[in-house]
Amino acid sequence: MKPPISDIAFTESVKAVQQRMGSRKHYERMETDGGWENTISKDLADFIGDRDSCYLATANVKGQPYIQHRGGPKGFLKVLDERTLAFADFAGNRQYISIGNLFENNQAFLFLMDYTSQTRVKIWGTAEVVDHDLRLMKQLTDPSYKGKPERAIRFHVEAFDINCRQHIQPRFTQEEVEALVQPLRDRLAELESENKALKSHSAARLR
Repeated sequence: MKPPISDIAFTESVKAVQQRMGSRKHYERMETDGGWENTISKDLADFIGDRDSCYLATANVKGQPYIQHRGGPKGFLKVLDERTLAFADFAGNRQYISIGNLFENNQAFLFLMDYTSQTRVKIWGTAEVVDHDLRLMKQLTDPSYKGKPERAIRFHVEAFDINCRQHIQPRFTQEEVEALVQPLRDRLAELESENKALKSHSAARLR
């Protein structure tokens, strides 16, 4: 019998802890009912396309973990096909820890968060560093974005989980706040214009 996709995270050690803490039966039912997925659905693709940042986790050959923020214009993380993602790796502080880790250990993890809708997506897989692929870089970059792309990171999806909303505190981007506030500004301008007209009308009647 083929092991469930979630076994990528639910190792025997993890399952033992779940058993001890009383959650193992719940996850056994999840595995029986289909469990996690490994192909990118349209809903997930739409979610990914709306992100302007994510976190990339890697580990070196000794198992030392490292997590790095990656960002760009909205939609910088591209869906290449139902099992593949990619993004342009922009110039940064030149430590190259993630890149070095991937050269010796291609296991990787992506963490995507939408604070507004309190949604987080965890994606397991492998990643590869892609240098000097002009066609791919053109697909991944926006000429209007100021970041300098140095290479591409191609991510091969092995499993993903859309996690619970618990404890995610809502936050809003400047763009989202502006969209919420603009109707109030418009209404204020309308009221100020009406007030000015009423004052002008009253002053004319008093003359």
